[in-house]
Amino acid sequence: MYKIFTAMLLFAATLAQSQVKGKITTTTGQAIPFVNIGIENTYTGTTANEEGQYELILKNTGKYTLVFQSLGFKTKKVPVTINSFPHTLNVTLEDETYELNEVVISNSEDPAYGIIRQAIAHKKENSARTGRFEADFYSKGLFRVKDLPKKIMGVEVGDLDGMVDSTGTGIIYLSETVSKITFEQPDNLKERIVASKVSGNDKGFSYNTALSTNYNFYSNYVEFNINMVSPLANNAFNYYRYKMEGSFFDENNNQINKIKIIPKRDKEPVFEGYIYIVDDSWAIYAVDVDIKGYRMQQPILETLNLKQNYTYNTVNRIWAKNSQTLDFSAGVFGIKFTGKFTHVFTNYVFHDKFEKNTFGREIVYIEKDSNKKDSLYWNAVRPVPLTEEEITDYLKKDSIQALRTSKTYLDSIDRKNNKFKVLDILSGYTYQNSYRNTYYRYKGLTDFSTLSFNTVQGWNFGTGFSFSKYNEEKGIYTTLSTDLNYGFAEDRLRATGALRHRFNNQNYATLQIAGGSTVEQFNPNDPISPLVNTVSTLFFKDNYMKLYDKTFASVSYSQEISTGLNMTGSIEHVRRKPLFNNTDYVLIKDNEPYLSNNPLNPEDDTAPAFERHYLTKANITGVIRFGQKYITRPDGKLNISNSDYPVLAFQYEKAFAASEKNYEYDFIAARAFYNTTLGNKGDLGINVKAGKFFNAEGIAFADYKHFNGNQTHIGTSERYLNVFNLLPYYTHSTNNRYVEAHIEHDFKGYIMNKIPLLNRLQWNLVVGYHMLSTPDFKPYQEFTAGFSNIGLGKFRMLRVDYVRAYQGGYSTDGVVFGLKFLNIIE
Repeated sequence: MYKIFTAMLLFAATLAQSQVKGKITTTTGQAIPFVNIGIENTYTGTTANEEGQYELILKNTGKYTLVFQSLGFKTKKVPVTINSFPHTLNVTLEDETYELNEVVISNSEDPAYGIIRQAIAHKKENSARTGRFEADFYSKGLFRVKDLPKKIMGVEVGDLDGMVDSTGTGIIYLSETVSKITFEQPDNLKERIVASKVSGNDKGFSYNTALSTNYNFYSNYVEFNINMVSPLANNAFNYYRYKMEGSFFDENNNQINKIKIIPKRDKEPVFEGYIYIVDDSWAIYAVDVDIKGYRMQQPILETLNLKQNYTYNTVNRIWAKNSQTLDFSAGVFGIKFTGKFTHVFTNYVFHDKFEKNTFGREIVYIEKDSNKKDSLYWNAVRPVPLTEEEITDYLKKDSIQALRTSKTYLDSIDRKNNKFKVLDILSGYTYQNSYRNTYYRYKGLTDFSTLSFNTVQGWNFGTGFSFSKYNEEKGIYTTLSTDLNYGFAEDRLRATGALRHRFNNQNYATLQIAGGSTVEQFNPNDPISPLVNTVSTLFFKDNYMKLYDKTFASVSYSQEISTGLNMTGSIEHVRRKPLFNNTDYVLIKDNEPYLSNNPLNPEDDTAPAFERHYLTKANITGVIRFGQKYITRPDGKLNISNSDYPVLAFQYEKAFAASEKNYEYDFIAARAFYNTTLGNKGDLGINVKAGKFFNAEGIAFADYKHFNGNQTHIGTSERYLNVFNLLPYYTHSTNNRYVEAHIEHDFKGYIMNKIPLLNRLQWNLVVGYHMLSTPDFKPYQEFTAGFSNIGLGKFRMLRVDYVRAYQGGYSTDGVVFGLKFLNIIE
């Protein structure tokens, strides 16, 4: 049946008007993929697909000269007279012949070095010539899965909603966009998406935009996961060797030099492959490079190939990028992935300058009905024809979607999945109405993420119930939930409940009402996780988690006030009671008792940290993200952060209506966070905080400002920009003023990659500085040095740091082991 639909669609495509179409092959008849086809001395063009088929859209009949260009083949000009559409033109390309003069070979230095020096010397002017433009943009993204196992870690995978066949192979993502873009170097962009198509989702909008397609090899760095050193960087000779492979003349008699790029050190963030440089102008003619996953510190990615092709216009003498493809292969847990992104740039209009307000906060706008375009529209505007596999995928996924989104189908699936089984009492149960997007969930009794041990509750575990309803199109959701927690040693069941409602997906206005009874750490940031505390307590008898009883009712409201400014207001009424240890259970016996649950007096198990009391607190917080930009979609607004500027936050809190007057106070605080990438020298992060209490001499210890310490020697965060590595959890808590600073620089291999033998480890050197100043103590400081990205193969989630602490002189030192995977577990 799919073949019939495919034939029908191919027939409909032939009826599309204003097309020159055909197939491009070698002299032996093999298809040549991704050939660039353009009209001479214009920026009207297209790109062939994987099967060598092309379609060039023209407005009028007449005489044209078509230019066919592909790396490794001689560029071919074909004069053509078009009397009617569609017009078929099949083309054969001959292999390119490269010349390398004997005098060049005998030179003591490879001639490639001289060409690269010239290209570096002229890169600023060549880049500036294409620095401001408007253009039409087309993008197609495709992901395939291969060798998908039936189970991963014991969990049934299935067919991924019909995406893969019985062999575990299939397209899992296919999407296209057509847009109008306005661009100014280095990163000003305005894009209007006029057509968007996602296979199997007629309500979806493609994420393929021009936002992350500017791979500019005239810059010193080309940004992927990290900054890759361009072969035309100012310091490129420190990272690359070059070899002249030969030269040829294009259709305009420009001499094109093919230069091989060879990394000096394998583990550096470098490319390998070829760059083609035009003689005399020293502009880029084409790029064909490979990127190894480990070089960009993405071990799951195996190889990414990037190709860029440029077109020359004899009128304005500008070489402009006309196409770009990214092919990649990746794998993990035995699953193989491949993918391809194709980008086509046409109809350039270059500018000397833009009007002052051309670029603003909105960088991408997706038109409301852009995902409603029919196949006739796509056949008329799509510059790269679909392959038969892609046509089949659209037909298959659209058919599956029509079936699987129907009320009849969803009701039938719900009837099957909603059947209650006895074991669901332990494992959990969900009752859903998929057509109405409503879900009722019971968490079960065997959720090990809720199982933990502390000296107040002993062994404790949790379960819960929830109801949720979604409206994805409007971005509205409502959740109503309750969580239960029972502590065996305390013999007490606690319950909390919450109602959360988001009103829209434009300013993300959200209301939350919550209440109940729970145990809470004195530091509300939960400096020690339940899992780490469980191990620390049971195996080492270090019960660092300190808890109190909190019964509360709260209301909070948050929304984006304007682009880059988010505000949250809340009010909470609490009743607090001190708690005491209720168990001395331990797995490894010794004679030492547990410390008390009183962080102010760990040796006294009878004295409370505070007296029982009531208190009402009002809080307002704001976050300012300077330079924040956004994407406007019909189904919501997506904010895009800007790493060029710091993020500022401020807070005001007032405690009032207390059972005792001395528990009332005012508190103000501010925070500045900045994270930036320093070329190829790594990532620098800075987090500075300051705050001040007023009229707070007699407040409860729970309301003090507590600092994120660590006495377990286990780090669970990816970066240590909000934690002290050796500071005891509550020794420096204050009800006065404070200044706190964290600075960390991850060299991302900049140093380690240059050290023989050690570079094989692919570890990253990380250094840091941490400081805390309060009126009651001399400034506390930590200096750290260590390594991240430790692991084997594709799994690198470990980190080790040596920490040396000072407070009025040397205080202590130690080693912190970073286990980033604990964040995933918890």
